[in-house]
Amino acid sequence: MQNRSRPAIGTLLCVFVLLFAAAVQAASPKVTAPQTDTPKRVLFVGNSYFYYNGNVHFHTRRIALAADPAWAKPFQYKSATIAAAPLAHHNIDHLTTPGALGVKEPFEVVILQGNSTDALREKTRAAFREKAIEFDKIIRARGGMTALYMTPAHVKPSKWASLEMMPKTEEMYVSVGNEIGALVIPVGLAFEEAYRRRPDIKLHQDYDGSHPTLLGTYLGACTVYASLYGRSPVGNTYDFHGQIGKDDAAFLQAVADDTVKKFFGR
Repeated sequence: MQNRSRPAIGTLLCVFVLLFAAAVQAASPKVTAPQTDTPKRVLFVGNSYFYYNGNVHFHTRRIALAADPAWAKPFQYKSATIAAAPLAHHNIDHLTTPGALGVKEPFEVVILQGNSTDALREKTRAAFREKAIEFDKIIRARGGMTALYMTPAHVKPSKWASLEMMPKTEEMYVSVGNEIGALVIPVGLAFEEAYRRRPDIKLHQDYDGSHPTLLGTYLGACTVYASLYGRSPVGNTYDFHGQIGKDDAAFLQAVADDTVKKFFGR
């Protein structure tokens, strides 16, 4: 029995590797640089992946301020989040109406983030694509550009954790991003790279394997900063009032920088 099972396992492993490689090869972004020069007005639309640990938009702006206070002082960031929400739960027409969120001029970039499991089922995958197309038309009609926040894959103990979750998520975000001409922010790939380099790092909450720890949120913010502005976060002094250790900050900054450059350089 054991001798007969080994070839089967080896064959399945080879098939998986080939499928994984094909998925990664197919996921090549068409938009490989910021489409708006130094966007000052940015709206984040998503769910708890944004608002955990003080919100990704908060940390991204603080990274920008630490890099160049005079340059980043005019930045106006807003975040609209609903727990566990897919894109369909958001009223993008209202959110992007000038003045509705206290920002008088139109948002220059709107970052959309769907539910983390959208890519795993055809129905939710199709719903994400449909809403991204619909929202992009509204965003563009108001003079803005769309960006997509590629979510990280789950880890254990999440029931959704699997080796195929990240390739499926990446393929969905890149394919939709390419279809609508949106910048894709490769946060999920940054998580993968961080775990590859430091398997012991904690980027997900232990209790669910889904939501980010403070280090995960910081990595997300560094990746957003590098993607939106084409600037490296390496050497940035922002550490959330000392809550993020210097070694961890330097590591995550380097991972974000390397991931963004590799992703856009395909």
